Amino acid sequence: MPQGSEPEQDDDARGTVTPGLLGHAEPVGTTPSSLEQGPAPAAAPAQPPTEDWLALGYTPPSGISLTKLSVGAPGAAPWPDRMRTLLRTPMYERPAFERSSTPEPAEVGPNVPRVLDLTLRIGELLLASGESAEDVEAAMLGVSHAYGLDRCEPQVTFTLISISYQPSLVEPPVTASRVVRRRGSDYTRLGAVYRLVADITAEQASTEDAYRTLAEIRRNRHPYPGWVLSLGTGLLAGSATLLVGGRGDAQAWLVFAAAFVASVIGDRLAWGVARKGLPEFYQFVVAAMPAAGMGVVLTLGDSGLRGSVVITGGLYALLPGRALVAAVADGLTGFYITAAARLLEVVYLVVGIVLGVMLVLYVGVKFSASLHPEQTFATRAYPALQLPAAMALTLFFAMLLQTSRHVLPFVTCFGGIGWAVFGVLTVEGGLSPIIATGLAAGMVGLFGQLASRYRYASSLPYVTAALGPLMPGSVIYLGLLSFAKGEPVNGLVSISRAAAIALALAVGVNLGGEVARLFLRVPQGEGPAVVRRAAKRTRGF
Repeated sequence: MPQGSEPEQDDDARGTVTPGLLGHAEPVGTTPSSLEQGPAPAAAPAQPPTEDWLALGYTPPSGISLTKLSVGAPGAAPWPDRMRTLLRTPMYERPAFERSSTPEPAEVGPNVPRVLDLTLRIGELLLASGESAEDVEAAMLGVSHAYGLDRCEPQVTFTLISISYQPSLVEPPVTASRVVRRRGSDYTRLGAVYRLVADITAEQASTEDAYRTLAEIRRNRHPYPGWVLSLGTGLLAGSATLLVGGRGDAQAWLVFAAAFVASVIGDRLAWGVARKGLPEFYQFVVAAMPAAGMGVVLTLGDSGLRGSVVITGGLYALLPGRALVAAVADGLTGFYITAAARLLEVVYLVVGIVLGVMLVLYVGVKFSASLHPEQTFATRAYPALQLPAAMALTLFFAMLLQTSRHVLPFVTCFGGIGWAVFGVLTVEGGLSPIIATGLAAGMVGLFGQLASRYRYASSLPYVTAALGPLMPGSVIYLGLLSFAKGEPVNGLVSISRAAAIALALAVGVNLGGEVARLFLRVPQGEGPAVVRRAAKRTRGF
C-alpha cells in the first residue's frame, strides 16, 4: 500500500448513512486533516423541506413561522380581505395581530363588555342593511381585533348575532348576543358603517369615537324622502314597460303612464298597511293588486293597449332581488342556516306578490279580459330604447335602496352593461336566457367588486340595483296567467324557468365577485402568504 494512502474500508466502517434523513452521506471528522484541526461541532441533521412535512400533514421539527398581518390601513389592505382570511382559519391557527405601536403594559386591560357591545351594534347595522353573513362576521372580527380582543369568535344567523371572547385557556369565555328585529334597505347607512369599520381597523378611532360615530349614523335620515321613493317606484315600473315591451310608439307611453300610476298607488297602499302593523307578506299582496287591476282594465274595453306589459312592469317594482342575492351569497359561503332563512323570506314575499296578482287575474279572466302574455316578450331588439330603459330602471331601483348619490352613476352604468351583455348573448349569440343571465350577472358582479374595492366600500350598492333589468318579471307573469287560465302544467314550467333565471342571477353575481378577488392581490404582510380558505368544506358529510 503506498504511503499516505488510506486503507479501503467497507460501508459499515465508513459510517455511511442514508442521505437526507439522519445526516450527511460522507463521513464527517474522520480524515487526518480534520483530526489535526480538532473536534468539529456536530452538524445539525438535515431536514426535509417544510412543504414536504405540511403535505404529509405533520408539523416540521423547526415549527411553522408565525404570520404577521400588516397594520391594516384602508389604502394598504382592505379589511374585508384580511378578516375573511382570519375568519376562515381555526382559532388555534390564526396569526398574531400586528399593531402599529406596542401598547405599554397597563394594570387594566381593554374594556371587554364595552368592546363586545360596540362590535355587536356594528354587526347589527350591517346585517339589518342586507349584508351577507360572512361580511358581517368579518367586520365583527376586525373590530374586536383592533381593540385588543384577539381570541374572539363571532357568529351570525338570520336574526341573532353573538360573539364570544376567551381571555386565556384558564379563564371562562365572555359571550354577548344581540337580536336583529328590524331590517331595512339603506345602502347609504351601510357605506357609512363600512367606513367606520375601516377607521377602526386602521387604528384611527377609539372606542368612544366609534360609539359617537355610530350614534350619528343611526340618527342620520334617509337620503330620499317617502314621496321620492313613491315616484321612484312608479318610474321603475314605467321603465320596465319600455324594457319588456320594446316599442317606442304612442301606446308605449300610455302604458308607461298607466304602470306609473298603478305602482304609485300600490306603494302608498303598502305604506298604509305597514302603518297598521300588518306583516310584510300582506304589504306585498296589497302592493301587487293595483298594477294587475290596471292591466286588466286596459284590456276589457278593447282599447288595444298592452295590459300585460303594465302587469309585468308592476312585478319588476316588487321582486325582492336584494334578499335573493344575499340568500344565495350566504349559501355559497357556507352559512346555510342564514341562507335558508333568507330564501324562506324570499319565498314568502314572492308568494304574496303571486297571491295579489292571481286574485286580480282570476277575476279578469272570468270577465273575459284578453290578456296576451306574448306582449311582454319583445319580438325585436331595440337597443336605442331598451338600453336607456334598463339604465333608468337601475337608477330608480338604486334610489329605492337608499343608495348614496355618488354611487348612482356607477350602478346605473353597471345596469346598462349587464343588460347589454344579456342582449348580445341572447340576440347575437343565440344562448339560452338562463345562461345569458348568469354571464351578464357575472359581469355585473365583477365590475361591482372592482368599484367597491376602489372606493373601499361594500359591493352591495354597486351590484344589487344593477341586477334589476335581468329580473324574470315576464316569465313570472306568464306562469301566473297560465295558472289563472287553468293551465297548471304551463304555469309550473314558467315558474320553474323563472326560478332558474333567479338562481343564475344570484350565482352569477357572486361568481363575478369571486373572480375579481382571484385577480386582485391581497396584501398579506410579513411571513408566508396566507391563502383564503374555502368556505366550510364538508364534502357532503
